[in-house]
Amino acid sequence: MLVWLKKNVKVIFERDPAVKSVLEVIFCYPGFHAIILHQLAHKLYLKNWFVMARVVSQINRFMTQIEIHPGAKIGEGLFIDHGAGVVIGETTEIGSNVTIYQGVTLGGTGKEKGKRHPTIGDNVVISAGAKVLGSFKVGNNVKIGAGSVVLKEVPDNSTVVGVPGRVVRKEPISTVDLEHNKLPDPISELLLNLQERIEKLESKNTKGGEKI
Repeated sequence: MLVWLKKNVKVIFERDPAVKSVLEVIFCYPGFHAIILHQLAHKLYLKNWFVMARVVSQINRFMTQIEIHPGAKIGEGLFIDHGAGVVIGETTEIGSNVTIYQGVTLGGTGKEKGKRHPTIGDNVVISAGAKVLGSFKVGNNVKIGAGSVVLKEVPDNSTVVGVPGRVVRKEPISTVDLEHNKLPDPISELLLNLQERIEKLESKNTKGGEKI
């Protein structure tokens, strides 16, 4: 348990430039508290003590504003930054070294039984307010832009933005990429390309110095 706690503290120091001390992490980081309480809730859930597991989950939600269903499977190195409004559903599976920002939902899309929440790969960054809805897989080394709504499978090494989410870039990354402010804007790029094409066409149709 002590080794596990040390790993989670180390993760925060690696990914949050605002952290000043270990004591600050222990007493002031709701994401850290949420993961600890989820470990307890998940163990109760695996023993079929479902009501007690949900009670611990609700205490977790009250204390941290982060709702993680006891059934969710979470890998090593999860960092929930700020955390307010984060919701993680029952059949969600989260890989290693995942970073989640405030307002993120990993949810389902209906009343179906069985696997109904997403599976998140390793080294994934899910930016503020993003929604990942459904029982599909988000691959490794994926970055999901703020406010995106992801409704289908995402391949490895992709950047996803928009509503609904679209893959706008595919390139391999070797480490967790936290620069989620540096995302492409496909609509803006399309408009710029159209503007350039119109200007070229107008220049070809110039007569007597006047554009027609």
